[in-house]
Amino acid sequence: MRAVKHAGRAVSLTVVVACAAGTMALGTAFKSPCAGGDWSDGRQYTRLCYSDVVPLLYTEQLTGGRVPFLDRCAPHPDSNCDEYPVLTMAFMRVAAWISGPRPAAFSYVNSVLLLVCAAITAACLGASAGRRALLFALAPTLLFYGTMNWDLLAVALAAGATLAFFRRREGWAGALLGLGAAAKAYPALLVLPFVLERARNREPDRAIGLLWTAAGTWLAVNVPVAIVSPSAWWEFFRFNSTRPPDFDSLWYTACSRWRFCPGTKVVNGASLVIFLVLFVALWFAKARLHPAFPRWTLAFPALALFLLVNKVYSPQYGLWLLPWFVLALPDLRVWIAFEIADVFVFVTRFHWFATYPALGASWTRFEAAIWIRAAVLVVALAAWLLRRPERLAIETTPAPAGDGRLARAGPSEVTA
Repeated sequence: MRAVKHAGRAVSLTVVVACAAGTMALGTAFKSPCAGGDWSDGRQYTRLCYSDVVPLLYTEQLTGGRVPFLDRCAPHPDSNCDEYPVLTMAFMRVAAWISGPRPAAFSYVNSVLLLVCAAITAACLGASAGRRALLFALAPTLLFYGTMNWDLLAVALAAGATLAFFRRREGWAGALLGLGAAAKAYPALLVLPFVLERARNREPDRAIGLLWTAAGTWLAVNVPVAIVSPSAWWEFFRFNSTRPPDFDSLWYTACSRWRFCPGTKVVNGASLVIFLVLFVALWFAKARLHPAFPRWTLAFPALALFLLVNKVYSPQYGLWLLPWFVLALPDLRVWIAFEIADVFVFVTRFHWFATYPALGASWTRFEAAIWIRAAVLVVALAAWLLRRPERLAIETTPAPAGDGRLARAGPSEVTA
């Protein structure tokens, strides 16, 4: 019977990975009209095939042999250079070395590399949650946004860290979270829920080990670059601290609709305060409703709240949430609602960009889509809050006897 069980799991895992690869391949085909870089007819908006990958080959000055951070960027008045974290810039540099200076080749090389990232994510989710990983592998969000930017690199590292956490490999979990934060800042939000879970189970050594391993890995990647080229390394932080609210954020729509337009520093501070207050409130409310809930599931409200209150909600940020619909909120109705809302934002966003800066009917539809997506995220947070934790089914490695944890297994340890 054990052999049959593992054979069935392997088949399911293969199907999940194949579905993720197929979704990414369809996404690459969908964006192929824009791969050549000739956007003079506005096709990137009218044909919905826009991708950051194509223009950033030039704006990040990767067409030659320049090494990000180590070689100075040529001055350019209309673009930033080295504006991404260290690991993502290295990923882009490797892709450019493989592709050469041709935009189409660069686009397709990145598509292949990001397909690998999607497959790794799907495999990690399949190993943890079984067939529920299809909520990631078949998501329209993955199809439209998987090759729009390089977020799947961080998503794959975060998924690997989560699987390592479930397998009680805190060293690997911390290292992968540190690498993920060196590629995109958001995996740092997962550290606290993981640490809280180990602390709840009276495993302080494991909690501290995970925390310090994550921090140490991030420092090991970033400190050498910061020492060699401090101004270039700081560009990511400078750019994100000074950029105004983006079109997709509630801050921008509030400014457009109600003329509530605080300065960037005020928005930065207010976003942080609102995020912390709401996160703590949800944490305590969940603990009051379900005292034994697995604290690692706090990753879902952390990410959802960040997207709601942050001044930037780039389209591909939806990829961050997909694994957590699989792991912490496997509610098909909520997932469908989020996917519909996210696709609605995708379509109306680029239709408005085709007429930008006019604030006509296309802006009204885009604005409505933003608020609908925000409402769906609020509903998702409510569903997470009310969901009984014993309904989760995650494949974990139980703690050995005498490991210093509570004798009673938590609900997160129900085998899928």
